[in-house]
Amino acid sequence: MNNFHIVVTGANGQVGKSIQTLSIDLPTIQFTFLTKEELSINDKDAVFAFLQLHKPNALINCAAYTAVDAAETAHASALDVNAHAVEILASCCKTFDIKFIHISTDYVFDGLATIPYKETDQTNPVNFYGFSKLEGEKRAIAINPKTVVVRTSWVYAPVGKNFVKTMLKLMQERSELNVVGDQWGSPTYAPDLANALISIAVADQLVPGIYHFCNDGIITWYDFAKAIAEISVASCNVHNITTAQYPTPAKRPFYSGLDKSKIQAVYGITLHPWRESLQTCIAQIR
Repeated sequence: MNNFHIVVTGANGQVGKSIQTLSIDLPTIQFTFLTKEELSINDKDAVFAFLQLHKPNALINCAAYTAVDAAETAHASALDVNAHAVEILASCCKTFDIKFIHISTDYVFDGLATIPYKETDQTNPVNFYGFSKLEGEKRAIAINPKTVVVRTSWVYAPVGKNFVKTMLKLMQERSELNVVGDQWGSPTYAPDLANALISIAVADQLVPGIYHFCNDGIITWYDFAKAIAEISVASCNVHNITTAQYPTPAKRPFYSGLDKSKIQAVYGITLHPWRESLQTCIAQIR
């Protein structure tokens, strides 16, 4: 494992920062963390030159346009990062025989299922963010057969903007909160995802394709908020409302539970229960 080199794009995001934290305890692996200021992943010549110079063993792409509601009108911006840049990274990685690992989303599905989605299930995004991420998946896999796509959901961390941090703040400020209770999915603690991505990068054998990863258990946003209140001992009352009572510019899938059996079987990834990881995160924030 000595001299194994992993490049991480999107270094300032929740997952990128989580990989940075984990890297401190992985001295045998060389990590290079890149922000958009350090490397424009939409610039094919710049990406090509960087990879030609450094020739890493793997590239983990954590860069993404994640503003789901804004993407409904900012089509070009979403496609630039979630599709065009992904195609460039995948293509340049292929040229230098570099493992390409890319993060995608549960929002590639329409949410009409009642059991967890498998990797082979039909995709049908209900919003433009989901469409742009699906487009990135398709382009990467088409151009680079050594691509691993990891779909995840409801990502949160002690850093960055996310549901957990927003709830903790609002629960300090308000005595009551309304949270949607008819959208089902799984939270993903960014350090758990970061661990999985590193495991895939350093695996002796790369098994390309699409994988699903999130924490164990399928809940609603209301369940998630209730747990945040309980664990943080907030005195705020959380009320269960419907999606119809809380309209957003972008439609959300009603059910986006993911079947994680493939990533466990192929890469031996261990899943942590969602509540356990939530407790860890809140303790970190505290």
